[in-house]
Amino acid sequence: MATTKATSVAAATAAAGQVGQAGHGPTSPGKKIAEALRGSPVYVDPSLATAVDASQQRELVTQIKETKLPIRVVLVPLVEGDSWGGKPEQLAEVVHDRMGGGPSILITLGDLPDDISAREWPEGAHQAMHAAAAVFFQDDMKGTGLAKRVSRAIGIIKAGNGDKVYKEATASLGKPKPTQSGGADGTGKDASRAGSGGSPLVRLLSLVVGPVLLLAAAELLLRRRSRLRDLTTPFALPRSVFAAARQADEAGLRDRATEEVVRLGEEARAAQGDPTTVERALDAYAAAGTVLDRARGAVDLAGAFALVAEGRAALSKAPATLPLCFFHPLHGPAVRRIPWRPLGRREQLRVAACETCLRAVRTRRAPEVLTDRRDGRPVPYFEIPAEDSIWAATGYGSLLGGDGDSLAARVQRGDFTRTLD
Repeated sequence: MATTKATSVAAATAAAGQVGQAGHGPTSPGKKIAEALRGSPVYVDPSLATAVDASQQRELVTQIKETKLPIRVVLVPLVEGDSWGGKPEQLAEVVHDRMGGGPSILITLGDLPDDISAREWPEGAHQAMHAAAAVFFQDDMKGTGLAKRVSRAIGIIKAGNGDKVYKEATASLGKPKPTQSGGADGTGKDASRAGSGGSPLVRLLSLVVGPVLLLAAAELLLRRRSRLRDLTTPFALPRSVFAAARQADEAGLRDRATEEVVRLGEEARAAQGDPTTVERALDAYAAAGTVLDRARGAVDLAGAFALVAEGRAALSKAPATLPLCFFHPLHGPAVRRIPWRPLGRREQLRVAACETCLRAVRTRRAPEVLTDRRDGRPVPYFEIPAEDSIWAATGYGSLLGGDGDSLAARVQRGDFTRTLD
């Protein structure tokens, strides 16, 4: 049994690594960046060329080489719905995977304007995450430009004291500004305004840029702390991944599915805890690799996403996790189960639906559905006979029975390959 599982996982790894390299359309963004980084440790998207010009890029390259550390800088705009879901950690994960894994430090743009982020493998080896995060809170970095902020982060990473620098930079954040009714200088002015009290960072944020940025900075601090707590927690599939996937052509959808399958494999292999839980995640990973390798179109690629979601659910500590939306799995995770009767049928089903489809059904409107082809014409995928489609038979997870029934188990017993014959 152990040998069979190892073989399945190895096959899934190979399938995930090969998809997108054998004529499935243009090079994916992640692969394009990885190829550029093999020539230079600094990649700057053309749209940011004025923010970090050629001379500054050369200076960063020289600085990185002097550190003798595997540092790479990837500066691309991050917006919700892009190839990375607008998330710096997702960009870093994809690029790291495309680079072949191994020890690495990746610096990217962060969550807010003037913010930069860093991920490293193995985690915490050079305190890179805190090194990059600290720059946002350092007074002397305000308005200095992107190149200088990245350079500062590289310097802190080289010193290896990112945790200490971050702690010092954020120590006074959110503390109330001290005031005196008479003022220390007898003028009646606030002592902090006179320059004799209060944190310089708090004075800068509250007096110069106002309370809005102070709140944003505090929110970013909470995000940073939350991210550190959650480093061992599997990433959930963000809804922006599905939003971008729906807009992609088949080649783009395949690339996105590949990236998510690879990430699931990394998370499953790194997971600790109940061996049974990890085994279920690895089963889903192997099954997703099988589907991805043989996928004939969007319907099958959506199945790869559904298997990734199943694997992530196995690793999650949540007591119950719904599958992807029954009507259109690329809508993302469902929010609840609802009763639904297929048109022209008497039986009523309970299916998992996303918020959009839930509203449609409740207002007696037809929800958007994923279509397959039957007799040369497009039809809702669930109208394909169950014996001819594993996705129609399971509703991408909505129609599974209990007692250990899962999409991964169905794929392992041959249901997917049988429907391809």
